[in-house]
Amino acid sequence: MAFELIGVAGMTLIVLGWILALRSTPPPPSLSGLYAAGSILLTIYAIMIRDVVFTILNSLAFTFSAINLIRFYRIRKGSKA
Repeated sequence: MAFELIGVAGMTLIVLGWILALRSTPPPPSLSGLYAAGSILLTIYAIMIRDVVFTILNSLAFTFSAINLIRFYRIRKGSKA
């Protein structure tokens, strides 16, 4: 149980960092795309090994990467108008 609490605490800090990062300029799409692809693969792996914290963390990593891709292209589309 203590190990899971450490994992949840670490996951919470990482997610808070991602949320704060959403306030800044999105990273380049090549980085967000690779991060999203890697996160999906790690999510599948985490599900296979039945690691709940790792599954949630990587699912959220994919979500934030996808959000950053959307933000990048929306900003790019807005600057071309």
